[in-house]
Amino acid sequence: MRKPLVAAFFALAIAGAGAAPAVAAPVSAQPASSAATSASALSAKAAGTGSAAPTLRAVNLAGTVALSNCSGSVIRFPSSLDSDPALVLSNGHCLSTGFPEPGEVLVNQASSRTFGLLNSAGTRVATLRASKLAYGTMTDTDVSIYQLTSTYASIKSAYGISALTVQDTHPVAGTAITVASGYWKRLYSCNVDGFVYRLKEGDWTWKDSVRYTSACQTIGGTSGSPVIDQSTGKVVAVNNTGNEDGQRCTENNPCEVDANGNVTVREGINYAQETYLIPACFTTGNQLSLNKSGCTLPKP
Repeated sequence: MRKPLVAAFFALAIAGAGAAPAVAAPVSAQPASSAATSASALSAKAAGTGSAAPTLRAVNLAGTVALSNCSGSVIRFPSSLDSDPALVLSNGHCLSTGFPEPGEVLVNQASSRTFGLLNSAGTRVATLRASKLAYGTMTDTDVSIYQLTSTYASIKSAYGISALTVQDTHPVAGTAITVASGYWKRLYSCNVDGFVYRLKEGDWTWKDSVRYTSACQTIGGTSGSPVIDQSTGKVVAVNNTGNEDGQRCTENNPCEVDANGNVTVREGINYAQETYLIPACFTTGNQLSLNKSGCTLPKP
């Protein structure tokens, strides 16, 4: 899991402040200025296939947040209103209370956790505060959703920053994406390589996970980063893990399991959890409703 930063800080202390921190091998992320260049190149390749390529846009860090140990983003759903309390999306394994157990689902728990809100340049412009953890789990998916004390309208009015919209349809293989880390203030650009029937890591198993192409070499602290479709600007997944050492199905070394039980290990490849199921589980006022028609998120 692309979490916590004890190893990252240790590496930074040894290598010096000018080095890029990493949990596994040091990796350079694509800077914001290069995302558009990468997107343009991908668009040109797509154009050569004979089908119209989508118009790609440069993604920036506006609306992302830094947690104490991870990354995240201020999100909204297609049905959210500006007057609704804003939400923050991150990973279940980024909870300050530790990893949820397999089968454990946390719902509507009081929380005063804080988040550093970033603008497009990656400058921290505000501290946002949660009123509760609306939802958190590492079962089938790896997600946490906090409700804030601020509304979308108040955040926009005070800081000029809009929330990222969560796409409510399944992502598509080949899509140009950017993983936007609020913790490290870095962008990683690549494509959706495909989807994994089951992704197993230690005691946890996740369904229908997103596999990145090799260009997205995410590191510790990028956990919880929004995965943004470069053609729409919408969130299609939440970054959560990668196979660091080539081990099989151990922590920090997830393995892919197909419908027949065959296991594949892809050392150096990173993954995310889809988010399109989430909007169906929230109702008026951005309130969680796991019994709502169409909601398939795990229940307590």
